[in-house]
Amino acid sequence: MWRGILGLLGALWLASCGVFGGEDWGEPSPALWEAIGPDGEKLWLFGTIHALPNGVEWRTPALEDALAQSDVLLVEIADLDTPDLQATFRELSQTPGQLPLTQRVPAASRDDVRQLMDNARAKNGDFVNVETWGAALMLASNVRESDPANGVDRALTQEADKVAGLETIAGQLGVFDNLSQADQADFLLLTARSSATNDGQSAGEAWHKGDLQTLDRLVSEPLLAYPALYGALLTGRNESWMPAIEDHLAAGQKPFIAVGAAHMLGTQGLPQLFTARGFTVKRLQ
Repeated sequence: MWRGILGLLGALWLASCGVFGGEDWGEPSPALWEAIGPDGEKLWLFGTIHALPNGVEWRTPALEDALAQSDVLLVEIADLDTPDLQATFRELSQTPGQLPLTQRVPAASRDDVRQLMDNARAKNGDFVNVETWGAALMLASNVRESDPANGVDRALTQEADKVAGLETIAGQLGVFDNLSQADQADFLLLTARSSATNDGQSAGEAWHKGDLQTLDRLVSEPLLAYPALYGALLTGRNESWMPAIEDHLAAGQKPFIAVGAAHMLGTQGLPQLFTARGFTVKRLQ
């Protein structure tokens, strides 16, 4: 379960969907950008997916060339296999005396949560000491069909000579833990509905092809219905990463930035943020 939860962090609304198949996705071309700063700074932006079916090829010559030119890999969390995950998750997510999970959402939406629990072979009593956001992560982990061991970020991290994280496990989980009760309930509903629609196959294929329009429709648009979640889980984190990225650039490094694909989408995605800072951003594939 813990590896599954770690795989969900970052772009959960994409990764929580069941991504299966992959045999007929064709030649890979996941979105990759090069950005050149006003003073000659250089970096690359690559949107990852945190779980894939077995055997899916996603590497390309353009990707390998960018990795070879870079001198540091920046990911959401540098150590994906740290033993601190379980302890941190328990510390932040467990609070005794919680309501039954179905009672934490409006009555009209409780069937969605019941269906998610049924699919995960869970019941209300399993979460009496678990806050709503933690329950959502656990349920999403249990129903996912792809293996986070196949995650693109994991593969890149294992192969890189130098890796740095843009946030810590405590910081990332803290984003969820700091959500209001109402926003946590929305997060649970978003997780349940993402699982029910099972758009993971389409989203995975769109990522593989670099089809950002489809990916935006499947990933970002559902989240836009929950503005507080959109700000906390996506745009707020994008902005919070910028100082660390700028520090690497100021040190003369050429970072390859590989974070969840959802962080690349829309007007507040990383390519647009760098464009607004005077960088010339060019999509390579």
